[in-house]
Amino acid sequence: MNSAYDRHVAFPSGLGNSTSKQLRSMSPMLIIPVGSTEQHGPHLPLDTDTRIATAVAHAVLGHLDGAPAGDWAVAPPVCYGASGEHEGFPGTVSIGTAALRLLLVEYGRSASSWASRLVFVNGHGGNVEALAAAVALLRHEGRDVGWVPCIAADADAHAGHTETSVLLHISPGDVASADLAPSELGVLGDPTTATTADGERIFAEMVDGCAGRMRRWQPDRNGLLL
Repeated sequence: MNSAYDRHVAFPSGLGNSTSKQLRSMSPMLIIPVGSTEQHGPHLPLDTDTRIATAVAHAVLGHLDGAPAGDWAVAPPVCYGASGEHEGFPGTVSIGTAALRLLLVEYGRSASSWASRLVFVNGHGGNVEALAAAVALLRHEGRDVGWVPCIAADADAHAGHTETSVLLHISPGDVASADLAPSELGVLGDPTTATTADGERIFAEMVDGCAGRMRRWQPDRNGLLL
């Protein structure tokens, strides 16, 4: 495990490597990455959105001022989302908005029985409708739940400069540089301009943005943290 992504996901405050006994004494706040499994052009892995959301979720832990790091745990990611627009590409697995909404609602109801607060960290734009509906319902039911997007200013849409740069930063060994093309089918943006330095900057912007929203904890009516 040598990539920046591997270093992020190895962070010790992970739900998956905790025990029930540890959690019983913590009453933790839970961070849940939500991504997708979908085509990202010929040069990026199918789990790009999940990788980004997971890396951001772990990096956010170091930015949550006012709460001990031990009070937070990062859950294993939700790896499938609403990706119907990519159904024509091999490798895409979409569960659709309705199924994702139900999954998130049931996830929130279950986890809220032992976690004091939940925040979903979203890495895929197609998940927004399901997230907003699910978190709004969970909050209506009295649960302390919110969600945040992994976004950066002037980002392009899909598998272009933004995502390719971030992957060069967090998972450089998994970017197929030989397959970079500015107008490849399934790519919205220009991945040929991507750089590791831009990826580091964009990733930091995503982390800072999510951490700031989580520190303020000001959810709108759909649970989006402002």
